Amino acid sequence: MPFEIEIKSLSDEGLGVGLLGKKKVYVPFSAPGDLVRVYKTRGKKRKILAEEFEFLRRSDLVVNPACPYAGKCGGCLLQHIPYDEQIRFKEAKLGRFLGMDIKVIPSPKIFGHRNRIDVVISTKGIGFRRYGTWWDAVEIDHCPVFGDSSGRVLSSLREFIEDHRVTLYELQKNEGFLRYIVIREGKFTGELMVNLVTSPGELPQEFPDYFDYADSVYWSVNRTPSDVSYGEIERFWGEEYIKEKLGDVFYLIHPNSFFQTNSYQALNLVEAVGRFSEGGRVLDLYSGVGTFGVYLARRGFEVEGIEINPFAVEMARRNAQINGVEADFKVGSDRDVGDLSRYDTVVVDPPRAGLHPKLVERILKDEPETLIYVSCNPETLARDLNQLSKKYSVLDAVGLDMFPHTPHVEVAVKLGLNRNQ
Repeated sequence: MPFEIEIKSLSDEGLGVGLLGKKKVYVPFSAPGDLVRVYKTRGKKRKILAEEFEFLRRSDLVVNPACPYAGKCGGCLLQHIPYDEQIRFKEAKLGRFLGMDIKVIPSPKIFGHRNRIDVVISTKGIGFRRYGTWWDAVEIDHCPVFGDSSGRVLSSLREFIEDHRVTLYELQKNEGFLRYIVIREGKFTGELMVNLVTSPGELPQEFPDYFDYADSVYWSVNRTPSDVSYGEIERFWGEEYIKEKLGDVFYLIHPNSFFQTNSYQALNLVEAVGRFSEGGRVLDLYSGVGTFGVYLARRGFEVEGIEINPFAVEMARRNAQINGVEADFKVGSDRDVGDLSRYDTVVVDPPRAGLHPKLVERILKDEPETLIYVSCNPETLARDLNQLSKKYSVLDAVGLDMFPHTPHVEVAVKLGLNRNQ
């Protein structure tokens, strides 16, 4: 039975929230003030998600999205919200979780800012997953949040498919040769990487010719049943890596290495970590490819990095080498760190699950003078800050909109040891 609701607020996940009696109904791509007729829902009890609906009235807050796929693609939930309102939404979100007023730095660019997109090559469409589904895709010819080169790469891909009649991914059957094309770009260097991810099979030898304008072209094979956009490297053409630059530091980008997806805002992030760092000796935990560690070493800090992924450690060492700095990166776990009292500053940038409890215990026991916590999940950050408050106080904090048009926000917090305890 269809029903009508007025959207009263946005949830922390960026969904519009209306009331049906005492039950909350969540409507994607909506805004406070919208009047919505809902035809089909999913879920029960506390959380009901609208799946089929129409807008009877749009809020005065709503703007026309710049992307033609907004409202279908699951990548950008908030393009219909003015950007200054997105920033206010994220500041309010941080305030609710952390109990602090934290200013969020807007992204220097809100289109053309992403340096990586993972495009599914499916029988449903070459593009991104339709919001709320894993079995459907929205056909795109470019991605505005990535930039112009996405259109050129996707055009070349379609030409390759038409010429060679290779099979596409059937999402529901988990069949087909072509799976994903991953596009990566150095925003400050202009270098372009194309990585085709397939299931096992034979790739026509002409494939790299369609992307002769890219600096690096890869073929990766996913030999598992998992629906993922990476695999074992089968072959590459051109450069083994592309480079990105943050300030005066270069970083090598490989298909299987992680790098912050918004280079313009990543520069603000590493600068914030640099400002927050104290003393001479720094431990960079969850060091990844050395994004923070190499940047700090460049500024004269004595840096050690610990990361559980051996390949990321190898990349961090290479990044230190190409920048001519000394930094000691090694493989290790967050729960097995040694004496932290040897360091003036400890930098942590954990996954969304936050810090391991044993690491929190170690920090509280060893009492390093300064702790810098970088997080993309304010909920687990709030949990960890509550534990750390036994011995630490927040000295500074800054939010960074790393992900425009999404509900996500990055935050860097500087904590200092309470000497009066």
